[in-house]
Amino acid sequence: MTLSITSLSNSNNILAIKSSITRDPTQAGKEMDGEQQLSTWEGYVDWRNRPAVKGRHGGMLAASFVLVVEVLENLAYLANASNLVLYLSKFMHFSPSSSANIVTNFMGTAFLLALLGGFLSDAFFSTYLIYLISAAIELVGLLILAIQAHVPSLKPPACDLGNISNPCREADGGKAGMLFAGLYLVALGVGGIKGSLPPHGAEQFDDNTPKGRKQRSTFFNYYVFSLSCGALIAVTFVVWIEDNKGWQWGFGISTASILISVPIFLLGSATYRTKIPTGSPITTIVKVLVAAICNAYKLRNCSNSVMSMATSPSYTTEIGGKEESCSKEMVPRQAPTESLKFLNNAVIDKPFHSALECTVKQVEEVKIVLRILPIFACTIMLNCCLAQLSTFSVQQAATMNTKLGTLKVPPASLPIFPVLFIMILAPTYNHIIIPFTRRTTKTEMGITHLQRIGTGLILSIVAMVVAAFVEIKRKRVAAESGLVHSSEPLPITFLWVALQYLFLGSADLFTLAGLMEFFFTEAPTSMRSLATALSWASLAMGYYLSSVLVSIVNSVTSAYSHHAWLFGNNLNHYRLEKFYWLMCGLSGLNFLHYLLWASRYKYRTASPDN
Repeated sequence: MTLSITSLSNSNNILAIKSSITRDPTQAGKEMDGEQQLSTWEGYVDWRNRPAVKGRHGGMLAASFVLVVEVLENLAYLANASNLVLYLSKFMHFSPSSSANIVTNFMGTAFLLALLGGFLSDAFFSTYLIYLISAAIELVGLLILAIQAHVPSLKPPACDLGNISNPCREADGGKAGMLFAGLYLVALGVGGIKGSLPPHGAEQFDDNTPKGRKQRSTFFNYYVFSLSCGALIAVTFVVWIEDNKGWQWGFGISTASILISVPIFLLGSATYRTKIPTGSPITTIVKVLVAAICNAYKLRNCSNSVMSMATSPSYTTEIGGKEESCSKEMVPRQAPTESLKFLNNAVIDKPFHSALECTVKQVEEVKIVLRILPIFACTIMLNCCLAQLSTFSVQQAATMNTKLGTLKVPPASLPIFPVLFIMILAPTYNHIIIPFTRRTTKTEMGITHLQRIGTGLILSIVAMVVAAFVEIKRKRVAAESGLVHSSEPLPITFLWVALQYLFLGSADLFTLAGLMEFFFTEAPTSMRSLATALSWASLAMGYYLSSVLVSIVNSVTSAYSHHAWLFGNNLNHYRLEKFYWLMCGLSGLNFLHYLLWASRYKYRTASPDN
């Protein structure tokens, strides 16, 4: 009996095997393809252009390489940017206001070029390749600056500011050409890195799971932490080297830092997942806008034609057919959302031209971009305030007593205060504040992106108020000490200036991390690198606005008084406190403008495809 049951079982197994063998091989192949598709990341490849595999590519390990590279990259960039205003005034002999404008234009260009890096990453190349190309460009720029700093004949001759018979000559001709060539090659490289590295790290996480989204939020917080780590080394060790050993050593350290960052980035290649470029996002935006305008013009003409026919008795029999034809053209192929209704004209049944045929998805993506632009515009004023950290704040500190006991602190090392605060606050925010707010609000984010940005805007207003009061105190000490016309250090500690650094640094933490995550999360998948680069473009616009404001203030005040507020070689003659009050007022108006747009904004759903 047992033997017969066993035989029957074996027979059934043989029949099942035969059945599987004789099954349609096409169907079996489809099932295998389906299993393979489930195990790979759709739309992503590895560094060898093979499909990225789940469990092997992406995740926090891959993102950690990006964080380490950012430490080195920001070290190389900020080591020069934070102290550049003093290099330009002491060694290239530019005036304080000219030096400040050169620095803000340089930094503004570097951050604005992040848009180019983001665009190329989305459209033609990948974030992986753009980083490597940009690092090479920045390396060349730093080499040029290091050579100029090392060779005396490539700089203006040394001079004494107090010697009227031998006035200082600022760099011109070939010397100025070499300086600006090096600076703007560095700016191009920095822009490419800023536009590709943050989205490359953020792409390593799964959008479709709460765990992946929380890890991505953690990445952006620690990205700002990594920026601060690089800045800490830059504004302490490298700035001390520049002031005491020579600028050629400072540029050399920056060059070595970029050089080391490239192999570290390449070490993570086996773990990265890289988004496949999907074509120019700018083309999609322009196509939808042009289609909406042209189709609206076509529909209006169609309506006008019906109205004119209605007034003519000889064509009354044709009105019904014409109205029916117009109504058919006005009906969209699919139903887009009701917001920004004008763009819905891009998806009518019969477009103005076949080349302008748009899908509902394309229209909705453009609507998302247009909705985030007002938020972007509202952060420009905050970054205009941040620009003061690299210009007038450094020059303020340079006129004060920079000693801490027996240690003389370089003025360009003042950013150490906000840097240390950010390094403490970033982990605290991520591991204590965010979990607490998630439990309290019972939401995935805890604190929304727009709430973070708004907090940063408020802190920037407070920082400008503090800066104005500190400048009033500094000038009072100069007057009481009889040092208004002197270049000697004032008997007041530079730690007073550290207060404005503290508030502006805190504003930077809240705003930059919140803004980058906001743009990356809200933007369509095909535009994420470009959208994330808007965070840096906001910084760029802030630096440019700072230069424009300085020029406007000088033009207006020189026309209505004997002396411009922000002109000359002696900071004690400036009306810097009035400029800070102006910045405070503009920041307050900007915050009200921000509240208007933030209160109306509606977040997208968690899924990136919706």
